[in-house]
Amino acid sequence: MSHPSRQTKRSVRDHGGRIDAAVNRYGGKRDDWIDLSTGINPVPYAVPDFTARDWNTLPDETAQSALTEAARSFWSVPDGADILAAPGASALIARIPALVPAARVRITTPTYNEHAAAFTANGWHVVQDGPAMARVLVNPNNPDGRIWQDADADSDLTVIDESFCDVTPETSLVRLADQPGRIVLKSFGKFWGLAGLRLGFAIAAPETIARLSEMLGPWPVSGPALRTGAVALRDTGWASRTRTRLRRDAKRLDDILTAGGAQIAGGTDLFRLYSVDDAAAWQDRLARHHVWSRIFPYSHTLLRLGLPPPEGWHRLADAV
Repeated sequence: MSHPSRQTKRSVRDHGGRIDAAVNRYGGKRDDWIDLSTGINPVPYAVPDFTARDWNTLPDETAQSALTEAARSFWSVPDGADILAAPGASALIARIPALVPAARVRITTPTYNEHAAAFTANGWHVVQDGPAMARVLVNPNNPDGRIWQDADADSDLTVIDESFCDVTPETSLVRLADQPGRIVLKSFGKFWGLAGLRLGFAIAAPETIARLSEMLGPWPVSGPALRTGAVALRDTGWASRTRTRLRRDAKRLDDILTAGGAQIAGGTDLFRLYSVDDAAAWQDRLARHHVWSRIFPYSHTLLRLGLPPPEGWHRLADAV
């Protein structure tokens, strides 16, 4: 029998967040910090008032159907595709590689590293180019904001991760979702700023959605998440106003960073990627002002920043 303290810890991949480690190193209290290491909307959607029923009953089919129909309308999902709500897009990313026998999967880097990790864990061989049974397209790409086209979805199994696509819906490839082997992923936490709700979606042909649903099991999404998602996805006015604000704030962030010597290297309206002389030095300087940023183990010059909350702009400007 193994002692709990001696159990092997789960390996931790490189991600944004981990603000607690920054606080431990640089001091201050958690509430003193501005976390710009993620691409989450800092002005989240206002959640509805929950009732006791939202918490003490199992999610019912009515609530699930309401969310599905709201998602179908918001994302203009093809009639031939089905939608599956899940406890975050990450839950779907972890299960998709098991849909077909392992072979070669093409994942062009740099990109979100959970896809390669999930395929590798399921016995797949990850390649950068060349023919492959499966392909992953993060659209727009994280961290550089690259936009993919219909012709890029060229493998038998193509995963199109659109976690950051709600800022530019015109670039979405959701129109491909009714084609065999095409799976479009959507994240609720980024654009709506509610990452803690843990809500994501897979959009694909009915047989693919049926298999993913079996993998997730019954009631994968909580009642409060179902209700919040349905309300938010129907609020198209909020979405339009938010896109306008995010576009303006992304430009403001670019102005501050370029004035400090950084060069724009890409990104989206939820996060920006910069080229700097020494990314670690930039992260250290910002952290001493209790502003947390994102750097990457594969680059000494790339720095990524999300958008600050309304009260954080002046501190960021002072830190830069």
